[in-house]
Amino acid sequence: MEQYTSMAQTLKDTLGLKREPVAVKLVRDQDELNNLNISGYDAGTKCRYCQSVMRASQGEKVLLSAANLACAAAAAAFGIKSLAPKLASGEAHYNVGTFGTQEAAHRIMSEMPRLALGDCNFVLVSPLGACEFEPDVVVVEAAPENLMWLALASIYTTGERLNFSTSVVQATCVDSTVVPFKTGQPNAVLGCTGCREATDLELTENLLGIPFKFMTSVAENLEDIEDIIIHNRSKGAYERFKK
Repeated sequence: MEQYTSMAQTLKDTLGLKREPVAVKLVRDQDELNNLNISGYDAGTKCRYCQSVMRASQGEKVLLSAANLACAAAAAAFGIKSLAPKLASGEAHYNVGTFGTQEAAHRIMSEMPRLALGDCNFVLVSPLGACEFEPDVVVVEAAPENLMWLALASIYTTGERLNFSTSVVQATCVDSTVVPFKTGQPNAVLGCTGCREATDLELTENLLGIPFKFMTSVAENLEDIEDIIIHNRSKGAYERFKK
């Protein structure tokens, strides 16, 4: 749709994003999926959700389901499958050294925000500028400074304080997608051990998930503060201090 193309272009032009903003739609069942245009979506390649976001940020379109979602934790996060016992107990994360005790890992997994089993059976992942559906969430992988301006744009006319939530586990599927979907608020995160190993996310990149309801105003607000962004990046105060 033209509005999504324009929206994505505004984000890329104003911020200088290296990756495409990614549109995500959580689809409840086959009937809902049948009413969507999924032509050109890869539904066969097995990959993790974080890898599908990476692929979409590079221009690909991906359809995930129980058949090709190659991450048990993400499948449970979206309610596509039940949480595997070794994940639920904390044993899996403890055994690979992510947490210092199994109790800590168990607590992380027991408090992890998830969709209820069956609430979602398919996940559509597309570049925002090329999607044919109204997204639920837009995920942006970018430098922290880019995400800072997006976060500011989301509260530019409201002034409310943002609160970000993470467990440094499942940063893409839970923190950047499920949390914004469930809370209706943007969520910025530092990444996680999984997505940083499984994707080409750079050391200098973090993630921000934005509920789609914010995106029209975010794009408009970015245009309003473009001069401030340019001025800020000139580092005038720093240059004066150096003198």
